[in-house]
Amino acid sequence: MSLPALPDIFGNYVLGDFNEVVSPPNIDWLPQTAGWYVVAAVLIAWTSHKLWLRLQYWYRNRYRKEASNRLRQLGNSATEAAQINSLLKLTALAAFSRQQVASLSGHDWARFLNAQCEQPSFNQDQCQILALGIYQKQALERATAEQLIAASLTWIEKHKNRYDD
Repeated sequence: MSLPALPDIFGNYVLGDFNEVVSPPNIDWLPQTAGWYVVAAVLIAWTSHKLWLRLQYWYRNRYRKEASNRLRQLGNSATEAAQINSLLKLTALAAFSRQQVASLSGHDWARFLNAQCEQPSFNQDQCQILALGIYQKQALERATAEQLIAASLTWIEKHKNRYDD
């Protein structure tokens, strides 16, 4: 069953001769001139360059985060100066050439560590512990170990490596 046909005159009689307004075409979001393509290319190149530099910085300094994590783990156990010293030596080997670091020991090692920062990280007592602690296999006192670990963390964060200008 279908509906009956509508009469010719249906609805509002005033709108009988009304023509519907046609809307304009949608505005294109893509730029229309070549200048915008140049601006976009420059922005993409600049952003890519900054990302590349940031990636290189992260890659060159990833050893710092690993050394800090290991040093913090040492702080939770009975700490020997030899453990801290070996971790500092591994960190220095990652940051500097083997020729600079491998042969250092004793007071030369402590002087080298302090020379790599603008402000020396280790005081005289800590330098003495680092210089002679490798030969003593006894655990450090809790307060001394915490101070040495804090100074070592400062050195890890602030030392200049071979990539720094």
